[in-house]
Amino acid sequence: MEFLDDSSGHAPASPVLTVSELNRMARRALESALPLLWVGGEVSNFTRAASGHWYFSLKDAGAQVRCVMFRGRNQFSDFTPANGDHVEIRALPSLYEARGEFQLGAEAIRRAGAGQLYEAFLKLKAKLAAEGLFDPMKKRILPRFPHRLGIVTSPQAAALRDVLTTLARRMPGLPVIVYPAPVQGAGAGMQIAAAIRTAGQRAECDVLLVCRGGGSLEDLWAFNDERVARAIAASPMPVVSGVGHETDFTLADFAADLRAPTPTAAAELASPVRQELLLQLDHLAHQFHRHHARRQQGEMQRLDYLARRLVHPAEQLRRRRTDLRQLAQRLQHASGTRLTAEHLRLARLNQRLATPRHAIQREQQRLDALDLRARRAVQGGFGQHQLTLARLASSLAHLNPEGVLARGYSIVQRENGSVVQDAAMLDAGERIGIRLHRGQARATVESVSKD
Repeated sequence: MEFLDDSSGHAPASPVLTVSELNRMARRALESALPLLWVGGEVSNFTRAASGHWYFSLKDAGAQVRCVMFRGRNQFSDFTPANGDHVEIRALPSLYEARGEFQLGAEAIRRAGAGQLYEAFLKLKAKLAAEGLFDPMKKRILPRFPHRLGIVTSPQAAALRDVLTTLARRMPGLPVIVYPAPVQGAGAGMQIAAAIRTAGQRAECDVLLVCRGGGSLEDLWAFNDERVARAIAASPMPVVSGVGHETDFTLADFAADLRAPTPTAAAELASPVRQELLLQLDHLAHQFHRHHARRQQGEMQRLDYLARRLVHPAEQLRRRRTDLRQLAQRLQHASGTRLTAEHLRLARLNQRLATPRHAIQREQQRLDALDLRARRAVQGGFGQHQLTLARLASSLAHLNPEGVLARGYSIVQRENGSVVQDAAMLDAGERIGIRLHRGQARATVESVSKD
């Protein structure tokens, strides 16, 4: 059966599409014609659905477009956008069939300008690497027992509190010098580099920590400053970089002698654990006493063995007398010419009687020499171990905060127990505790001078 067009009555009628079919064709045409691309704009109408999907619009001065970023994609984003944020999304243009709306399906999202910043980061990194600034052969080993640590960061940064808390837990009393510098914002890179150079010129510490907490690429950009990387590479002391989180990398990380994933990890890498050192010292003392006892026992056994080998002079004299009596008996039974020979032999034997005295003297001298050698061996070994123990005790005494207090210093603590290292931490009228070498005191702050 044929259908005739009502207008002409001759041509066959065009097929009629449903709305769903039309929207599906439009979606397929869009997705095949437009590839996956980056689009930038300002976020508006942002909504986070209960399912975890993000719905928002991107707009500029002349237009806007609806966007969706499903939960399986947005869970990998390092930030959640808000209305007014300028972002860039990698998206596939498509059509939402149910409402016939043109939209972008976002695959990834970043803050606007992050792509240019990352390209600048890669170019500068390649330049400095070609100069040998990141050469692993130039990296220095951190001292095992630092006498003082330096920290380049902002005094208001949470990273500083994390570092100080970690140091107080691992090595109480380890001196710390803070070289203040802003960690983000205009001019932060120049001031960070200046603080690093100041620390090197003053040469007050053994290890320098350069740290701040996590943030976006823009927040951490001061640590990608070329001046900061060059200042770290030129530092006369080893530098540990603890910038951002474990997944954040900056040029400061590559230039430093050691990179830590977080500021807390930087403090752990730069400081020993006091409790572990005390355990090692106890272990060494136990080994020393055990070795000394074993050495002494061995020398005593050796002396007993030598004493058993040494024949007493009285025993030698007794043996010689016995031989003499036997010879005298044989002499009495001799006759004739043999008697003359025996007399001669007797004369020789009489001369040999003097030999035991010389043997006694020689053995006595040998015994005295062995006794002297045994005494020297025991005293020398014991003295050497005493020197080793004294040196270890002296090293521990230098690390003992009680020794600092005994020289007249004191520790000031706030009521929450935190140690006061800067007068700016105190307020007038605040109650404080003062720990002395003997005893503690309570006081009230009358005034504070921040100079």
